[in-house]
Amino acid sequence: MSNKQGAVSELPIKHPAESITQDYTATLSQVLTQLDGKQVAHLVDTLLEMKKSNGTLFICGNGGSAANAIHLANDFTFGIHPQGNALKVESLAANSSVLTCLGNDIGYENIFSHQLKVKANQHDVLLVLSGSGNSENIINAISQAKSIGMTTVGILGFKGGKAKPMLDQVFHFDIQDMQISEDTQVIIGHILMKALYQELKDV
Repeated sequence: MSNKQGAVSELPIKHPAESITQDYTATLSQVLTQLDGKQVAHLVDTLLEMKKSNGTLFICGNGGSAANAIHLANDFTFGIHPQGNALKVESLAANSSVLTCLGNDIGYENIFSHQLKVKANQHDVLLVLSGSGNSENIINAISQAKSIGMTTVGILGFKGGKAKPMLDQVFHFDIQDMQISEDTQVIIGHILMKALYQELKDV
């Protein structure tokens, strides 16, 4: 028997990205089973009532959640009704001049709450996007919104943090992963966009 004939074939080495892909998609799929359609429907009704009252949806978050806030503000401005009968919406994370001014002059913990103090009223809705639910600027924004009489909503990960018990409506995904937590924010946002489109398309 030759050495070539007797050699054991080597198993192909699995690339780390393959395992990460399988684990990530499986975890995300499992996490999304926690999403309750009745909760989504309740928020759709809240946003439609806000629209009837000429209210504004304010969205805020930090880091990747800030990017998601800007993304969803786009979807709710155009995606739900391209002809213009959409929501009045503003991402509190979008204006770098305002953010740096407030952060420098009154502290980063106040960059969202001060904007609400200036712009918001009781017919408006605040949507906070937070992985941990513990960021001080998020907590302060919720407190300010509640003092105005706004409806407060959050999409949270991890254990929900200090924000969870403060909110009127909360989507909490008990997952110890920031990236998947941020994924849930966009997924809920896109579901809301599709649901609102159905509600408003013939209006």
